[in-house]
Amino acid sequence: MKRTWLLIVLALVAVAAYRSVLMVDETEYVIVTQFGQPVATLREPGLHLKWPYQSAVGIDRRLQIYNPPPSECLTLSQQSVTADVFVCWRVDDPQRFLETVGDLAGAELRLHDLVRSELAAELGRRTLDALLSADAPADRLDTLAAAVTQRCAERARAGYGIAVVDVRMKQIALPARVRQSVLDRMRTEQERIAERYRAEGDQEAASIRAAADKDRAVLLAQAEAEARKIRGEGEAEAARIYAEAYRKDPQFYQLFRTLEAYRKCLDEKTTIVLSGDSELFRYLHDDTLPAAQPPAAKPPEDKPAEK
Repeated sequence: MKRTWLLIVLALVAVAAYRSVLMVDETEYVIVTQFGQPVATLREPGLHLKWPYQSAVGIDRRLQIYNPPPSECLTLSQQSVTADVFVCWRVDDPQRFLETVGDLAGAELRLHDLVRSELAAELGRRTLDALLSADAPADRLDTLAAAVTQRCAERARAGYGIAVVDVRMKQIALPARVRQSVLDRMRTEQERIAERYRAEGDQEAASIRAAADKDRAVLLAQAEAEARKIRGEGEAEAARIYAEAYRKDPQFYQLFRTLEAYRKCLDEKTTIVLSGDSELFRYLHDDTLPAAQPPAAKPPEDKPAEK
């Protein structure tokens, strides 16, 4: 009988010892509860002790990724958009987390409502053109996500003991029922902008052509004036040479000019019928050629008077 009681006592001691030893993994928090009420939070990994009648609840402390379904929101211009996001979060206050949400599934339900409300509020402050236009800043979605992250983090930490690390936008799209009409409107807007650019380009091209035509006219006028000046100087020089030649020997000059006229107007294919006494052919007759003049005799030199 005593042996039986001894075995029972040893069994109870073993059970008590087993329930008193608690192993905390580095990937979790452990909350010790007594009759359903939290009494201690174990954060350091390793071996810990508790009373046998106390219980332990483990909570994952690693970073969690939550992908809520896409939600439809209204922009400032009262147009619907579909926003698709994902949330990075982890447990920050294990005791408050256990008291308010209980587990990971409950946490995701709270985060879904929280992120949806903050995302709708932030999209309601922006127009659709600011979100989808190519002229908008390249970091517009990052700015929107940062604002949603900040407000969600404040509310989640205060209300549920959850630290929202980041809220990221996967995409912002148009609902299928309005997508075509919005795309048509955007296409019309882009065509209007393109037409404006083309008109500005045509105006600039016309201005450039007008300036080029003006410069061309000025250059041609200057070149023509310079050509007339050079031509006049050449003609004046030629007239001076002709006059000088005529002054030195009028008959030879008249003969030379007549022969030049023959060379220019007569060739193998030219046939001219003229009367024999035509002025044009007066040098073709032997009796019309000027007779060679003997060299003029030198005047006698004055001899000095003889004494």
